Amino acid sequence: MPYQIDSRWVTIPSPTLTIDAYQAIPTGTEQPQFPAVIVIHEVFGVNAHIQAVTDRIAQEGYVAIAPNWFQRTAPGLNLGYGEADLALGRSHKDQTTTETILADAQAVMDYLRSQPCVQHQPIGTIGFCFGGHMAYLVGTLPEIRAVATLYGSGIAVMTPGGGAPTLTRTAEIQGTVYAFFGNQDPLISNEQVDAIAAELVTQGTDHKIFRYDAGHGFFCDQRASYNPIAAADAWEHIKELFTQMARSV
Repeated sequence: MPYQIDSRWVTIPSPTLTIDAYQAIPTGTEQPQFPAVIVIHEVFGVNAHIQAVTDRIAQEGYVAIAPNWFQRTAPGLNLGYGEADLALGRSHKDQTTTETILADAQAVMDYLRSQPCVQHQPIGTIGFCFGGHMAYLVGTLPEIRAVATLYGSGIAVMTPGGGAPTLTRTAEIQGTVYAFFGNQDPLISNEQVDAIAAELVTQGTDHKIFRYDAGHGFFCDQRASYNPIAAADAWEHIKELFTQMARSV
């Protein structure tokens, strides 16, 4: 049975700003603590889809939190999937840097550690599109025990703010990586997926790669590219990943 949940907006303090975040916590149970999952949005912000994913993860027995990673340039960003929305979201994505992403991720983890319902429980992350790239990057932080990256764009060819591609930091990832891609994704070539898979093997990273007969955004039921078969299979593996994380305590 899914957990009942309490969902609400919270604020996360950091040294440079206050980050808005959508948080969902399991309720109606005597269990004192739960593992946590940081949800990382696409360029469209913490919109209805990301909130629904956050709720869905919490219903599985996790404290799930979706911060606004564009807080510096777009507080309250909540976009749809039209061309104008995409262009606006990308403009904010282009203003992110590796340094601010990792600093914000650390602030989110510090916030989670301050919550009695998490404290010493393991923390994982999941991200979509550019958020999938950020999840891979956030996975380089030592505390992150599990990374689910869904159609993470640009991992093999760039890093936010410029510099060597995020893929070159794979050796820093200490947790397990599950990476999900569509073979017909126009934003991520199969060669890039091959490069990610090869580097994970080279670095001895615990991982699984899942490739679907699908395009970009296949997990989002609010997009035309939604693929219910791929999305359902990915969800089962996502649950598997975080279950393994929870059992690693």
